[in-house]
Amino acid sequence: MDTWLIVLIVVVAVVVLLLVALALSRRSKVAQNRKREQAREHLQEAHVRGAQAEKEQALAEEQAARARRERAEVEERAALAEQEARDRAAHAEEERLAAEELRAKAEKLSPGLADGHSHRVDGTAQTEQVVYPDQAGVQSTYPDQPGGTGATRR
Repeated sequence: MDTWLIVLIVVVAVVVLLLVALALSRRSKVAQNRKREQAREHLQEAHVRGAQAEKEQALAEEQAARARRERAEVEERAALAEQEARDRAAHAEEERLAAEELRAKAEKLSPGLADGHSHRVDGTAQTEQVVYPDQAGVQSTYPDQPGGTGATRR
């Protein structure tokens, strides 16, 4: 074989190897660019999701704070209502004691006065039937008393 033919084959082989190397290099650069672009997309999506997560976290914290505030308000109203009920009960007890003291004073001033028409704490009258002797010695009741006949005497 001729020398120039061997040189030509070697040159062609070198050129083919260079072309293959160049093609692989371009493919590698394209793959790197594609990977870099995917990485950018992933970073951008991660940033968006991170912002959404922070927003959701803030909303959750706000909702929890609102629930705690509402619970505190309800507990405060309940405590105020309980205090008001205790105050009313104490006032009722004071009034009952004052009524008992007045009843005792009235009994002391006029014994037996409360026997016929004593008043209960609830304000209703407690009456007993009073029987009066008639002129003829027969006992009768007044018509305004329970058990009375309603007839008038003349």
